[in-house]
Amino acid sequence: MSEKQEPAEVKERIVIPDGVEVTLSDDTIRVKGVKGEIHKKLKHPRVKIRRNDNIIEVYCDDSPHRREKALVGTFTAHIRNMIKGVTDGYQYTMKTVYSHFPIKVSLEGDTLMISNFLGERAPRKARILDGVKVDIKGDSIILTGLDVDKVGQTAANIEKATKVKNRDVRVFQDGIYITSKGE
Repeated sequence: MSEKQEPAEVKERIVIPDGVEVTLSDDTIRVKGVKGEIHKKLKHPRVKIRRNDNIIEVYCDDSPHRREKALVGTFTAHIRNMIKGVTDGYQYTMKTVYSHFPIKVSLEGDTLMISNFLGERAPRKARILDGVKVDIKGDSIILTGLDVDKVGQTAANIEKATKVKNRDVRVFQDGIYITSKGE
């Protein structure tokens, strides 16, 4: 029988593009670019992040297991998303769809108010996270921001707020849905 040989080290490299500044302090990584700044706490006892000139290395050098290998990939993806966010930004486009009652959407502070959804008297509310800008143009809602996690979570909050309850979803397909995700 042959035994599987575990690699002694797992390492991912990210090249920092021009115009982007990356700072590592303790477990927090800060990325600053032309559109703004994002910071995120990435912490695991066996996964390390270091910077060499214009390259960021995410690695686990102590006989990594499956979990550490996965976390190296996850941390790398977070850092790449942060770099893309401060250079290009993220934009989700959502569309208001109704066939029975016209839906009225408005902003009140950090809350999106959805009125007359399925003829309901009380408006439904969706929380808008910090750093996400919301533009309402007719029946489309445009979400923009630097952090893909916050933009995506805000879109999920809006979709969840317009979930059809106690009705046949094959007939009542009203709601606010994501139509595109882009830069």
